[in-house]
Amino acid sequence: MQTESEVPQLKILVFSDSHRSLIGMYRAIDQHKPHQVIHLGDLEQDIEEVAEHYPQLPFCTVPGNCDGWTTAPLKKQITLERVSILLSHGHLWGVKGGYSRAIADARACVADILLFGHTHQALCQRLEDGLWMMNPGPSRSSYGLILLEEGSVSCAIHPQD
Repeated sequence: MQTESEVPQLKILVFSDSHRSLIGMYRAIDQHKPHQVIHLGDLEQDIEEVAEHYPQLPFCTVPGNCDGWTTAPLKKQITLERVSILLSHGHLWGVKGGYSRAIADARACVADILLFGHTHQALCQRLEDGLWMMNPGPSRSSYGLILLEEGSVSCAIHPQD
């Protein structure tokens, strides 16, 4: 029997490259009612502003190349529902020139999901070894949705309406 405190499915929204375009993030949060929000940088002030409107919702962020000087970590590894997620804006890995460095880092960290932005090109694919790779694209045009349920992972890109 399921209790109210049990969450059968964990919904995670992923945003990147918002560049002062906030409306799509508000819309997606209101529509999906996620349990977690991840923002992959550019601009951190955007997601800080959005987070003020959802004080009960956990937000995880990393800065991007347009976020200026910061002491915040440029890369994080988090675990949600026993699923390891490696996230960074992507500029550290040079993702505009290819994904090999990012994929190698994710594999070295034994991550289940690799998240990055920076290219402004949405991407969601599962590699042969099971690693999910997602770039949600710029938040004005798309965002990512990750569902974690009983050990299974699904990832998808959603266009902004």
